[in-house]
Amino acid sequence: MSQNSYEKPDYWSKKAFSEGYPARSVYKLEEIDQKFGFIKKNATVLDLGSAPGSWTTYLLRRMEGSGKVVSCDLNPLSNSVHGDNLVFFQGDLNAKEIRDQIKAEGPYDLVVCDAAPLTTGNRSVDTARSEGLVEMAIWYAQTMLKQGGKFAVKIFQSGAQGELLKKMRETFESAKGFKPEACRKESFETYLIGLNKK
Repeated sequence: MSQNSYEKPDYWSKKAFSEGYPARSVYKLEEIDQKFGFIKKNATVLDLGSAPGSWTTYLLRRMEGSGKVVSCDLNPLSNSVHGDNLVFFQGDLNAKEIRDQIKAEGPYDLVVCDAAPLTTGNRSVDTARSEGLVEMAIWYAQTMLKQGGKFAVKIFQSGAQGELLKKMRETFESAKGFKPEACRKESFETYLIGLNKK
């Protein structure tokens, strides 16, 4: 049986390994950052669903020891992910205790979320679970972003994108979809971008 691209390292996976990132997903954030000017020195940034830690690592490197990166996931970060300006919480992002701890570290200039649900192979189930994660991330952005703050969240493409973008436009001056080149060709993931929180 031939391997598909999820089973063998591709260009992005090899590049991530060579540059010391835990996963290839880092290049999606890099492209979002380059296109939309997301990451500034001295910012306070929230990374939701962060394990194994590629996005957190990129944020720490880009900020060069300034500001603060708050990172949270059910699972621990890779041992290679560390920084004096990193605050990590391990737990459920929907739990009140975790929400309170994250809120106490804010408010934030940027909220990013690359979280994906445990997939079943059933696209309708998987997209519904993804939409639930997006709703959660939007709540964090609405609640904890500073005025003028920015937001990016991964979503499995479905008919719900339009409604979610409409909801985001109530909070942001601009909201749009964006699919980075580093996404696998067969993947149905994309990103929703919110610019300049009202």
